[in-house]
Amino acid sequence: MTGRLLRVRGTVLARLVLWSLLEAGQTFLLGYALARALDAGFLAGDTGTGLRWLAAGALGVVAGAVGTRRVYGVVADLVEPVRDRLVADVVARGVREGDRAALSGLTQQVELARDTLAGLVMVSRSFVFTAAGALAGLCALAPALLPVVLAPLLAGLALFAATLRPLARRQEAFLVADEALAGELGEVCPGLRDVTAAGAESRVAERVGDRVDAEFLAARSLARWSVLRVAALAVGGQLPLVLLLATAPWLLAHGVTTGALVGALAYVSQSLLPALQNLVHGLGTGGARLTVVLRRLRPRTAPPGTAPPTGFTAPLTPGTPADAPLALPDPRHRAGGPVRGAAPALSLAQVTFAYGPASTPVLDGLDLCVAEGGHLAVVGPSGIGKSTLASVAAGLLVPDRGEVRVYGHPVPGAGASALRLLIPQEAYVHSGTFAENLGLLRPDPVPEPELLAAAEEVGLTALLERCGGPSAPVRPAELSAGERQLIALTRAYLSRAPLALLDEATCHLDPAAEARAERAFAARPGSALVVVAHRISSAARAERILVMDGPRTAYGSHAELLRGCALYQDLAAPAGRPAAR
Repeated sequence: MTGRLLRVRGTVLARLVLWSLLEAGQTFLLGYALARALDAGFLAGDTGTGLRWLAAGALGVVAGAVGTRRVYGVVADLVEPVRDRLVADVVARGVREGDRAALSGLTQQVELARDTLAGLVMVSRSFVFTAAGALAGLCALAPALLPVVLAPLLAGLALFAATLRPLARRQEAFLVADEALAGELGEVCPGLRDVTAAGAESRVAERVGDRVDAEFLAARSLARWSVLRVAALAVGGQLPLVLLLATAPWLLAHGVTTGALVGALAYVSQSLLPALQNLVHGLGTGGARLTVVLRRLRPRTAPPGTAPPTGFTAPLTPGTPADAPLALPDPRHRAGGPVRGAAPALSLAQVTFAYGPASTPVLDGLDLCVAEGGHLAVVGPSGIGKSTLASVAAGLLVPDRGEVRVYGHPVPGAGASALRLLIPQEAYVHSGTFAENLGLLRPDPVPEPELLAAAEEVGLTALLERCGGPSAPVRPAELSAGERQLIALTRAYLSRAPLALLDEATCHLDPAAEARAERAFAARPGSALVVVAHRISSAARAERILVMDGPRTAYGSHAELLRGCALYQDLAAPAGRPAAR
């Protein structure tokens, strides 16, 4: 593909060679003028000749700078057609195939390919013409100098060339592993709250750990081969200096002048070594990067019947129908007998939590008990800590003091993971069928009669029928926020977790739909329900209500709190009307 893209007019290449010859001339004059200034000038007692040769070297530097400046413009003429061809290919593919990656390819990867290719052309061209100028200068000074420098230079280039392909493969593998880890973390981190609530910590940790291990292995393999690249640089660029100094007595005894020896050292240290460094680092890094980018810009094909990967597959997170849902254990049984009746559904004992050591506790010595089959609503002003309480109960936040238990199991802990389920305000719906979305928290497909019954209980039936039934595809972008919440609620209703924590999970539903969904959860046999309520009507349906007011809390039924809690009276009062005292 690269060869096809680099078919450019011969005049551009001719201009590139022409201006590069000025750089080669600068390199030639660097050592030659220095040698002549010493031999014919300063060492011979002719200061004027020495200065004139140094001035000639300075003019060579000026000419080289002009050539370098012109080279940048020619390189732009060389790579811009490549960029234009890539843009045309990417746009054509995006229009023809509806490629979602086309925009990223156009805005990022095409520009990266253009810049990388320009850098590779610059370092490769610079090395070729710099080496030609330096070797020509060595021949002009004293042919005996040439094998001392050329032999290790060729050996270093050979070693570098031998490592170039395996090093590029390992660098590409490292880039792929690094991007895979970044992509995994980008999907996991925003959903940590729900991962913990769904009990998927171990599975997610295993997946992320695999990505970390893969990147570590790729980095270690890359580092091993990078040692050979450093060795190639040492052999080709630094060994000639050592050899010139080691053979200096022999060279001086066989007709090499002092000026010629100094000029040879200048060629190696000021021209060949920097040019080789740029070549090794530029071609070693940029070549792998260009290979990766061009590969991604090629049309991508997949075997028939396969779907593109969509990433993270944990519960309550976008996935594909092919993703395997998390197999939650049946919380109704454990070693030694059933969980039901063995302990309260949720208990908090002297729980204190603050968001920092110097922060005022959001929860301060809180005691709370929700019995099996209980229905608790949590109310209070915005920002008072209702969601914090839900997060502590779900194990997303660890209290500073106190103990949280779910059906007798400590939270956080593996035993409690499958026993409680946090349904947040953000409803996650993926692009599978309705049946696949609703059964995501079950280890096996949900029987259709059970699924339809759950949809009827929660209030999803109308949407389900309108879209074509359980086997109909779900198009998340076409659903309203309330419809997505109904899907998430029905999914949670079908799960086997006996404790449901609704953290404003019905905030996008109208009051009637909210009431229906909450009654469905409250009526699940043997289950318990905790609702962070944003409407007072939701609290009125609960058996017990927890009113949070900073360090103070009030607990009771709707009628009891209306009689004895001023804050609850204010919350329950109609908008614009003061509460009766």
